[in-house]
Amino acid sequence: MAEQTGGGCCPPMDLFRSESMQLVQIIIPNESAHRTIDYLGEIGLIQFKDLNAEKSPFQRTYANQIKRCGEMARKLRLFKEQMSKAGLLSSSMSATQVDLSFDDLEVKLGELESELIEMNANGDKLQRSYNELVEYRLVLQKAGEFFHIAQSSAEALHREQASNQTGEQSLETPLLSEQEAVTDPSKQVKLGFITGLVPREKSMAFERILFRATRGNVYLRQAVVEEPVIDPVSGEKVEKNVFAVFFSGERAKSKILKICEAFGANRYSVPEDLGKQAQMITEVSRRISELKTTIDAGLVHRGNLLQTIGEQYDRWNILARKEKSIYHTLNMLSIDVTKKCLVAEGWSPVFATKQIQDALQRATHDSNSEVGAIFRVLRTREMPPTYFQTNKFTSSFQDIVDAYGVAKYQEANPGVYTIVTFPFLFAVMFGDWGHGICLLLATMFFLFNEKKFSSQKLGDIMEMTFGGRYVIFMMSLFSIYTGLVYNEFFSVPFELFGKSAYGCRDPSCRDSTTAGLIKVRDTYPFGVDPAWHGSRSELPYLNSLKMKMSILIGVAQMNLGIILSFFNGLFFRNGVNIWCQFIPQMIFLNALFGYLSVLIIMKWCTGSKADLYHVMIYMFLSPTDELGENQLFPGQKMTQLALLLSALVAVPWMLFPKPFLLKAQHERHQGQSYTALQEAEESLLVESNDDSGHHGEFEFSEIFVHQLIHTIEFVLGAVSNTASYLRLWALSLAHSELSSVFYEKVLLLAWGYNNIIILIVGIIVFVFATVGVLLVMETLSAFLHALRLHWVEFQNKFYEGDGYKFSPFSFKLIDVGEDE
Repeated sequence: MAEQTGGGCCPPMDLFRSESMQLVQIIIPNESAHRTIDYLGEIGLIQFKDLNAEKSPFQRTYANQIKRCGEMARKLRLFKEQMSKAGLLSSSMSATQVDLSFDDLEVKLGELESELIEMNANGDKLQRSYNELVEYRLVLQKAGEFFHIAQSSAEALHREQASNQTGEQSLETPLLSEQEAVTDPSKQVKLGFITGLVPREKSMAFERILFRATRGNVYLRQAVVEEPVIDPVSGEKVEKNVFAVFFSGERAKSKILKICEAFGANRYSVPEDLGKQAQMITEVSRRISELKTTIDAGLVHRGNLLQTIGEQYDRWNILARKEKSIYHTLNMLSIDVTKKCLVAEGWSPVFATKQIQDALQRATHDSNSEVGAIFRVLRTREMPPTYFQTNKFTSSFQDIVDAYGVAKYQEANPGVYTIVTFPFLFAVMFGDWGHGICLLLATMFFLFNEKKFSSQKLGDIMEMTFGGRYVIFMMSLFSIYTGLVYNEFFSVPFELFGKSAYGCRDPSCRDSTTAGLIKVRDTYPFGVDPAWHGSRSELPYLNSLKMKMSILIGVAQMNLGIILSFFNGLFFRNGVNIWCQFIPQMIFLNALFGYLSVLIIMKWCTGSKADLYHVMIYMFLSPTDELGENQLFPGQKMTQLALLLSALVAVPWMLFPKPFLLKAQHERHQGQSYTALQEAEESLLVESNDDSGHHGEFEFSEIFVHQLIHTIEFVLGAVSNTASYLRLWALSLAHSELSSVFYEKVLLLAWGYNNIIILIVGIIVFVFATVGVLLVMETLSAFLHALRLHWVEFQNKFYEGDGYKFSPFSFKLIDVGEDE
């Protein structure tokens, strides 16, 4: 393969066979190891092997650096969380783009984290103090109202008592005056009180527990706070009540304090004197104002810091990820006995040799190393990884194949043919050019907004649909084509390519759907004649056409699969598979179903009325009987006998020679190179994945049983797979009939009522039925059936799919939007 020069250039894409791979070894001096891996990650064309698989992650050379990278990633996640809470987005636009080294970035992130944590801690303390002061002011205001009302009541009571009695009464018991008569001065006691706020939802339970715990020896007053307040402890807005509990005795006080703590009630001390209360309110309001100013300044400073972090966040995140991936890769390298260099092994495409060597030279030069890295190609018997160079168009088709199994190294890739055959088989089942246009318009929406959707996070279904946009695009184009062949536009035929070849027997056309039509002009030039639709012969005609067409398509695709097995045998120089597998399989399949396909075409060309069911059945039951009216060409009976005999001969031909030939090859090559045996039957011989070259013993019985199973599977599969292609006919018919039902029983029926409301309802039902059933469910159904036909009926003829993907070390795979 020609080597490519120039940055970013790739060789011509060849999807039929995977890229030629080579196992390379690179010996890298310690001083240039980091930069070398960095440059190799930029070109992304080496899949490194882990040469330290026996070591745990903690025993590897660069475990400490990976731990540091993990710590940096943690700090970056902290920054991202803080920016999200602050409503800031990371931006790659920065006035100063400073290139930082790994150590510099670590120090920078540590400083920023310490500063941010300190700001958060100070901000939280200030906010908590602010919330406490706000609650304190509320308690002072509401509790002050309690005392003011109580003092007013006491003064009124004192004046009343003074008019009736001599002597002064103490003003210490005004709050109990509502419940007690005039007290005896000798019985007065000093009452204490506790004030605070309790959550409103707990206020009733709080009151009940207080009275039960103190046996009613308390007096509780509550006032509702109109606006929710921010709780200093939880930081959440809570609806609260201000309370004041009056009690007597230390024992009652202890119980009340415990109850307040249990109910999450915040307590605040309030002076009894009203003048002091007013002073306290003024003082608290002043402190609240100061704290508010301080908090606002802190938030501005914190916002500026987060803004600065956001401008560099993406670059720092990518750098941290790159460093972590570089050290992960360095941990896969083995250390030379001199401990002065690292040894790397990995797979790379042959065409990438020049790019890798250039990267090694640049790394040596940029790291000022006196010794350059040594690059050499190793010989090995290991199976290389499979690497196809795809673009945004071919990648989705290749993914369909890879979902079944990754191609073995350089075996024929069905993805090349899938680009055409997959949408075509879908369209055979979905054929309606009206529905195809709807699919095309939906796909064009994705194609026109490709850049926009590529940079966005989509939902699961949306992302899957967008990923397969080019598959759907091809499916829609082929659906338009097959819809024109079927002459169906939402089940309605059109004379697009000329007038119908058929006309009525009489001018009134009364018997057009009963007695039938007569041919009055040349055959309709393309697709199904529109006159067939709605006639009494429509269903038998379309059934026969689509069923025979399904068989022809199926036999053609199965033959393609067997022919690809021939090219695999030719490429791998496996003559045994060509002579003992490809040839008998071609004979068996075409002696039966290839012959049936020929009969179908001959019947179409000659207009014969021969019964092909009868011909195929009695070809096996009575091969020597005369064909009579079912004869399509002279010598047909002898041809059928010859084909039947060749099919019978092909079965033992597939079964017996191959195991004995493989045994002879094994005996002939025993003690010599294992390569010939491996190429002869790679799937049957026991292979070892180590580099020692030891392989398992040849088991003839195992080979013979495997070949017996393979033969039986092919013989029975030739029948079942051909029958499986009849799903093309069944789903095409179902799609056509559903479309016809929606058109005739919904749209035309609503039109016939001559009522605008019924017509609008009918159109709405028709649109939703068309979109929901025909454009969504039928699309999914046809997609899955086309997928099955490719995976089972087509690929099992030649595709082993037991390889593994080429997964190079590449920085392009680093996703900025998600954490590792």
